[in-house]
Amino acid sequence: MRVVIQRVKKASVEIDNKLKSSISKGILILLGIEDKDNEKDIEFLCQKICKLRIFDDEDGVMNLSVKDISGEILLVSQFTLHASVKKGNRPTYIRASKPDIAIPMYEKFIKTLEKEFEKEIKTGVFGADMDIALINDGPVTIIIDSKNIE
Repeated sequence: MRVVIQRVKKASVEIDNKLKSSISKGILILLGIEDKDNEKDIEFLCQKICKLRIFDDEDGVMNLSVKDISGEILLVSQFTLHASVKKGNRPTYIRASKPDIAIPMYEKFIKTLEKEFEKEIKTGVFGADMDIALINDGPVTIIIDSKNIE
């Protein structure tokens, strides 16, 4: 399971020119799921995301989590995070889970993140063609792969 976490001043998702979700200060999470992912990956990432200290304290030091600042979270599924570009110039997505596996994992991720965050998580729509707008704050962007922790 792979996530791209972006600290944002605001972010939104539109589908067919209609606003689906929006947040103010908080984090935008892009989530990629592969077949070998399981509930341990979900638990690890949800705990890490909620405790990740990427917001400034009163001294300007990144010392606060999204929970500490009463921020918001917007979660968007993105199978392209598992693109392979090893051969040729056209990415292949064979590592990305198909919907029959990915949708239940995505839904479990949402529920687990809401439980850990103790607040509603805003989302996109799985598999939809979405327009995502954001103002990255910093910029601060962090990538976490639950199979390759650095």
